[in-house]
Amino acid sequence: EANDYKKKKKRRRRLERGDGHPEIYPLVLTTKTQEIFNCRVEEDVTEEQPYKLIRKEDIFADFATRAAVSDFYPVKSIVQEYPGDELLLVYDRDFKYGLNFYLIGTEEGKENYLNPPELPEEQEEYKDHIPEETYIYKPPISKPWISLGSEKEIEEESVKDSTKQITYMISRKRSEFGAPIKFSDQNASSVKDAYIECTAYPDKNFTLKQLERDVGMQVVPQIKETSTQTRWTRPKNATTQYYPREFLEEEKEALGQSKTLTEFLNSVSTSVEIALQQNEIMNTFIHDWKCLAEEEGTFGDKTDTHLKEYQSFTDLHSLTEKMVTCVSWHPVIYGLIAVSVAVRLSFEERVHFSGKLLLQPSLILFWSFSDPIHPQLMLESPDDIFCFQFCPTDPNIIAGGCINGQVVMWDITAHADRIENIKAGGSRSKKVTLKPMFLLEPENNKEAMYIRHCAVSSIESGHRKVITDIHWLPDTFEINRLGNVFENRSGISCQLVTCSADCTICFWDIRPLKASTPQPQAEKKKEESIEIPFDIPSTFLHLDLSWKPLSKIRLSKGETTLDHCPTKLSLSEDNLLFKAQEKILAQSKAVKAGEMNPYQNLENALSNILKPIDDFCTKFFVGTEEGEVIYTDWKMERDPETGRFMAKKPVSLYTVHDGAVHTVQRSPFYKDIILTVGGWNVAIWKEGIMTGPLLQSCCAPKRYTSGHWSLTRPGVFYIGREDGYIDIWDLLEKTHEPAQSQNICITMITYIKPWTFSAVFSPHILKLLAKQQFIAIADYYGTLHILEIPWTLSHPSTNEVSSISHYFEREVKHLDYVEQRRKIREQEKREMELELEKKKVKTFQKSKEQLEAELKMDYESYLELEKNILSNLGLNKEKEAMSYMELI
Repeated sequence: EANDYKKKKKRRRRLERGDGHPEIYPLVLTTKTQEIFNCRVEEDVTEEQPYKLIRKEDIFADFATRAAVSDFYPVKSIVQEYPGDELLLVYDRDFKYGLNFYLIGTEEGKENYLNPPELPEEQEEYKDHIPEETYIYKPPISKPWISLGSEKEIEEESVKDSTKQITYMISRKRSEFGAPIKFSDQNASSVKDAYIECTAYPDKNFTLKQLERDVGMQVVPQIKETSTQTRWTRPKNATTQYYPREFLEEEKEALGQSKTLTEFLNSVSTSVEIALQQNEIMNTFIHDWKCLAEEEGTFGDKTDTHLKEYQSFTDLHSLTEKMVTCVSWHPVIYGLIAVSVAVRLSFEERVHFSGKLLLQPSLILFWSFSDPIHPQLMLESPDDIFCFQFCPTDPNIIAGGCINGQVVMWDITAHADRIENIKAGGSRSKKVTLKPMFLLEPENNKEAMYIRHCAVSSIESGHRKVITDIHWLPDTFEINRLGNVFENRSGISCQLVTCSADCTICFWDIRPLKASTPQPQAEKKKEESIEIPFDIPSTFLHLDLSWKPLSKIRLSKGETTLDHCPTKLSLSEDNLLFKAQEKILAQSKAVKAGEMNPYQNLENALSNILKPIDDFCTKFFVGTEEGEVIYTDWKMERDPETGRFMAKKPVSLYTVHDGAVHTVQRSPFYKDIILTVGGWNVAIWKEGIMTGPLLQSCCAPKRYTSGHWSLTRPGVFYIGREDGYIDIWDLLEKTHEPAQSQNICITMITYIKPWTFSAVFSPHILKLLAKQQFIAIADYYGTLHILEIPWTLSHPSTNEVSSISHYFEREVKHLDYVEQRRKIREQEKREMELELEKKKVKTFQKSKEQLEAELKMDYESYLELEKNILSNLGLNKEKEAMSYMELI
């Protein structure tokens, strides 16, 4: 019985080997669906019994109960057209078809799976006893040199000096050393010994002897080319019909019992199967020479350049209509993305429904590629989150900005096992398979976890309006309340910067203000009496409701009392955060190994001495609600009148955008190139160039709402519009308009976040991701679209980095040329105005006699013109003279 089971299992694996089965339909069955249909993993379906027969009536009943939420809804038409009463559901343990189950949609496929065709026993034994070839390395053995006469040929071919060298000595008087020399032209024939003719003559003392000469010859036959063409005189239609030649019954029986035929089929069956598999796996008719230049190509046909939708996520359990406000991929875990949502209400509607909104939780949802319906984690906050970011040195620390102006901190270290732990496969399998837990859907993952925040900032001391942007400062430096830069004492990211619609930019420090000092006994007893909920970590307990900003900056408009209203900002060290995954992975490994989490002891490093950093760029870019792009400094300066420390005046200010700025982002390839998106246009800036943007697009047909640089191609960036389209710019192809536009949804795009593979992932995942790169696009209706980026938009062409760099350099030179021409035109305009002023002064300085003389000359010229006209008309000359006398 054991041997029969093994043979049956081998035949079943052989049937599942290829991917060309149109009757197989992959499905994702959640834990709830598995319980309804009694097909629970490792309980009802196992490796030994991986299939389950399900009645059509039960599936129709599930359609009537759960409608579109049913996991069988994607194959509803297949179930309705199925002729039988029971369908075969198979557990896909190894994710061969991409999901955890698959459904066989035909009776023939079900019968082949349940009763697979048998192979001859000789072939089965032949497959089981195929020896494995092993390669044994044999090191080379040194041998003595044996001469075969090659050194003589080398000596004959070597070049040697055969002529005697001639030595010349040139002398000059010592008094003439260093004297100036004057050259002049002279006639060679008039000066003696000035012209010497050097004629060629044979030298008897020097002769060349030809020792050897190589000559090649080849006999070529005579070739004659002729051609002929038959002449078609009369067309004629003709048809024919033939019947196949079939074997007789006796011949068929003889061939069936033939040993030679059986041996031949057994010997070639393996080769034929391998050839068929190769034809399914790769294209044998591909043009190899054209594929060599695949990376050089830019935009080809539509299938190669358009974004392809991979998956979408929507919160079906929310009772209110919400929009996506911010998106962030998990820095370490593949296939995990965090999304913040907010209620789609205006300010007046929020005030009107404020009582009802307090009953609705404000969340950050963690979505996984394996389950598009149920979130893996839900982070609670006191109000709607409009921006958040993972900590660069610890992905379990998250900071977010609320609509009420508070900064919120989460610590999900206690729940990290739910999303990133590794679990072994089945206990009966010999080979251990390692997969993330969120891909396996274990029993403890049935319901999403609600995680409360660790700390929130003080309402009185923070922002007064919605926080529009938040950034972690890198772990390389820290600042004090005056904006001076020092070396980071803690070695981790512990400071934040936020901007808000209340015209302020705040810097925050998550560490205590002072090092820990011994507390009185009364305060200790008071702290011990405060009960901390068991589900809230004490990482940032010292900040809760008492957290105040370290420094606050107001961007003044100068002479007026008004201030600029910042919406987005970009620091000079933002490009370093694109390369921080390796630090994140090292930090998480250290915590797993049992080392102390540095965020648990933030007070230890405060006693260290601050070391200032010289020549550090403290300037940064800010986008405002009025469409202005400001380049300013975060350092404070003392006001000479009041003596207070105040923010410096902006270094430069440009009003380029005709609407609020939604994106201010540095290029991941060039640290001094910045992309800004706002209103109806896009602009690209270079830090240090004060004359204007390097590129400014014309007005788009619809308003731009978001944007992001490509993480793999330096000349590509994506822009989202309010009509649901996304504009893809490629500076290598076009610089005046988008290279292409593609419709993503029917409503406004609110956020764009591309994602690419990093060195922190395993080699197996890196091999998968080298061909697959994704971009997350969120819309106003709360749907998160995951799209696959095509090859041409994800893989840079040869020397693309240097080509785009040269383009930016040319634009800088063009700006300098335009600025010089502007100065020249202004100088010419001033000179022309001065000349006009001089002419006006001269006209006023003329005397009365000069004015009368000029008038008289004008009148005489008029009379002369009148006389000529009358004479040309043939009028009487006497009348002409009389009229002339009367006029006088």
